[in-house]
Amino acid sequence: MRLVFAGTPEVAVPALDALLASDRHEVVAVVTRPDAPAGRGRRLVASPVAQRAEEAGIEILKPAKPSDPDFLARLAELAPDCCPVVAYGALLRQDALAIPKHGWVNLHFSLLPAWRGAAPVQHAVLAGDEVTGASTFLIERGLDSGPVFGILTEEIRPTDTSGELLTRLSHAGARLLTATMDGIEDGALQAVPQPADGITLAPKLTVEDARIEWSHPALRIDRLVRGCAPAPGAWTTFRAERLKLSGPVKLLTDSSELAAGELAVSKNSVRVGTGSHEIELGEVQPQGKKPMRAADWARGVRIESGEQLGL
Repeated sequence: MRLVFAGTPEVAVPALDALLASDRHEVVAVVTRPDAPAGRGRRLVASPVAQRAEEAGIEILKPAKPSDPDFLARLAELAPDCCPVVAYGALLRQDALAIPKHGWVNLHFSLLPAWRGAAPVQHAVLAGDEVTGASTFLIERGLDSGPVFGILTEEIRPTDTSGELLTRLSHAGARLLTATMDGIEDGALQAVPQPADGITLAPKLTVEDARIEWSHPALRIDRLVRGCAPAPGAWTTFRAERLKLSGPVKLLTDSSELAAGELAVSKNSVRVGTGSHEIELGEVQPQGKKPMRAADWARGVRIESGEQLGL
């Protein structure tokens, strides 16, 4: 089939690579978000998908909005049979959805109808799910509500961050998306409507969502730290300045002497009290500095007895 691939971040690149390697399909162009400011200099940088497409010599379309008339005209000229999508990042209107013969088929990183929305992997970790997965579905006007072509499952490991889990899903999902394209071309796949029950939503996490409440149980804090890594990054405050927890924490199930947020420092560890038992910090990132071992940070700031996080 003739394909126009739509995607933007690094997590979409494995799927693009898999489709480029397929001997059954031709990727004639990619659609991605416009170049965006990045780094300290805030210079405009092309998306990871755009960079990969340039390496492959593929036409790149960067509409400000996918409803742009010039974009729609060019898409119609390309005459794709199908438009596979991975984390494109913009809403598609009916005039765009109607162009490819087989529609737009999205690779979504959850077992639909669970975790519809922008942050399915983060919410699965936050909720303490033991299993998640990926789904390919036909995009329609509703939020991730279209009929499903195929699924895969993936275990969520006890120490998984969202970034680690998403990396695994992006590679497994690339194979699922390619198989879905094969099945659509063969006529062997029919999309099945999603169940009406079990719908959960996964909106994008904000910085405020990532703030740690030390009165919460340790397990909930652990999930927050892992679920918000690498972005937006779980954080707290110390001496009125923001302190990000950039690495997983260790649950100390046999220790609960410290008050919520209270710090205890030894030579090689930093412990914090929670609403249940204590945790040991891994890496932290003080405001304006690079990530560092919690013990190194504690030595540098000379924590006094009774000091607390979150004040």
